[in-house]
Amino acid sequence: MDRIAQAFARARAANRAAFVAYLCAGDPDFDTSLAACRALIENGVDVLELGVPFSDPLADGLTNQLAAQRSLAGGMTAARVFELVRRIREFAPDTPIVFYTYYNLVFSNGVDAYVQAAKEAGVDGMLTLDLPPEEAADVQAACASNGIKTVFIVAPTTPEARLAIIGKAATGFIYYVSREGVTGVRDSVAANVPEAIAAIKRHTALPVVVGFGIGKREHVAEVAAHADGVVVGSALVNVIRDHLSERAKIAPALAAKAADLVAGTQR
Repeated sequence: MDRIAQAFARARAANRAAFVAYLCAGDPDFDTSLAACRALIENGVDVLELGVPFSDPLADGLTNQLAAQRSLAGGMTAARVFELVRRIREFAPDTPIVFYTYYNLVFSNGVDAYVQAAKEAGVDGMLTLDLPPEEAADVQAACASNGIKTVFIVAPTTPEARLAIIGKAATGFIYYVSREGVTGVRDSVAANVPEAIAAIKRHTALPVVVGFGIGKREHVAEVAAHADGVVVGSALVNVIRDHLSERAKIAPALAAKAADLVAGTQR
């Protein structure tokens, strides 16, 4: 079993949903980002979703846009992102790491070369936000040959006819975006999550995770009752934003936030 499959298997065995945490790599600087990732992993995060900083993150709301801006301003590059993964692997050999990225970042570096470099650094999966499965043959082939799992998105607007296509293309898990629009914390969980998960599961045996808008323990618990995994991003990135003036406090604050959210995954 690969690390992603193992993580979901461990969660199932414990009768809980897997907790997937998003941070932008290098936000607000390399060393603080490394400490932040460590804090999350040491406080119950099952899968680390690393956003690769990009100048035009079209799927992201303001919180994650600013995180990418801080990361790029702090000197993050593709090579430094790979270095961050290698450093994380020193203390987290078993935690799955999934890149949350955009196709231009992969294509501009050469698809095969980029995916191979990601694998060598220790990446387990790739979610390329703006790449639909119908146009993903090159990334799928490179991932398959390098042993990296693919993750594809289902949206509330995805027609039933496309679910089989998406389910066939993914090899790691399916990411259900529970709300239309961009990332960001919301006051409540979308109402149709159970029905959407059931529809997706008619077309795949892979785990289904739910993200976008989840930011409180009660949100996590509501989603965990139905999904294989729960994704929290902006609520964690906001912790970084709120402690920029005292960066030494970021990791402890994230540890506390993660522990609280992870508690909601138990069924």
